Amino acid sequence: MNAGMKFAIGALLIVGSVGYLMASGIKETGQYFLTPSELSRKISSDPSFYDVGMKVGARVVPGSVQREVNPQMLRFSITDGTATYPVVFRGIPPDTFTDSVDVVVEGRLGRDGVIQATDVLAKCGSRYEAVPTAT
Repeated sequence: MNAGMKFAIGALLIVGSVGYLMASGIKETGQYFLTPSELSRKISSDPSFYDVGMKVGARVVPGSVQREVNPQMLRFSITDGTATYPVVFRGIPPDTFTDSVDVVVEGRLGRDGVIQATDVLAKCGSRYEAVPTAT
């Protein structure tokens, strides 16, 4: 076996190993990004989809926010106008979290139909204005 053949086999083994590690890492850490309607359809077509890591983008239902101080818990509902899901988040929500704000909720949907959120991201205002100066 000549040196060129040994080099080609070694390169193939290295590239194959790196490709396998990348594919397995993406499979383990990849998450679905869904709307509540898409989540509803996914659950109806695949009942084993519960307890799978996902991100859901939606709007907070006005009047649904309930805050508990001890322990720090936030309960609210999200909707896209078609489907609605309750969310429970333990922790401090972002400063921009309010009623009827667009949010991205990261977590898992339990068999009880409640999303157990591990992270909540709230959309900030579309524009900021400077404080008016005194003349």
